[in-house]
Amino acid sequence: MSRVCQLTGKRANNGMAVSHSHIRTKKLQQANLQQRKLWWAEENKWISIRVSTRALKTIQRKGLGPYAKSLGVDLNKI
Repeated sequence: MSRVCQLTGKRANNGMAVSHSHIRTKKLQQANLQQRKLWWAEENKWISIRVSTRALKTIQRKGLGPYAKSLGVDLNKI
């Protein structure tokens, strides 16, 4: 399973690791994903979802249902 946020679609970023002598090597900057069980109030049920920490912070502020609706994500398919 690839490391992709199921709500926002956030995934790994290609970057460079730069040493003290300025030698550059490729590295992947992975998204900070967490497996969480979240309460979906509109449907009165728990949803197990793989979500980024940035999305978790926004879910705490807006709520799971309204945030998923604003992103155009159907929670019934997750």
